[in-house]
Amino acid sequence: MKLLNRSAFVVLPRQPFADWTNGLDVDADGLHQSLTLEEQRREGTVYLIDEVSSDEDFKRALKANWLAIFQNELSAWDELGDFWPHDLNQELFSEWFDIYPQIMALDLAKQPLMMASLESV
Repeated sequence: MKLLNRSAFVVLPRQPFADWTNGLDVDADGLHQSLTLEEQRREGTVYLIDEVSSDEDFKRALKANWLAIFQNELSAWDELGDFWPHDLNQELFSEWFDIYPQIMALDLAKQPLMMASLESV
């Protein structure tokens, strides 16, 4: 087990996000299926951030990163952004997602961490 010098946010969808995803057209290949909120919340997303030690640090980190998180969550369902809400703001983000700050991140894997920039993919 390895302690990572990172903290994290666990991001889980709320009902407005589930409603938005379920309003998208279902693909012929079945990739965009209608899912209940419970089904969507079974798999949250973990976003690692610089290591923090206080609630204020988490607030600053969320303020700096909410838009990138929001865009990533939306693009998982609508990669081109054709059906994204027009006004992406922090209030809407808070309505669509529950955010759970995590102070410590531990790595239980035996394999070394692989890092790849999503911007270059």
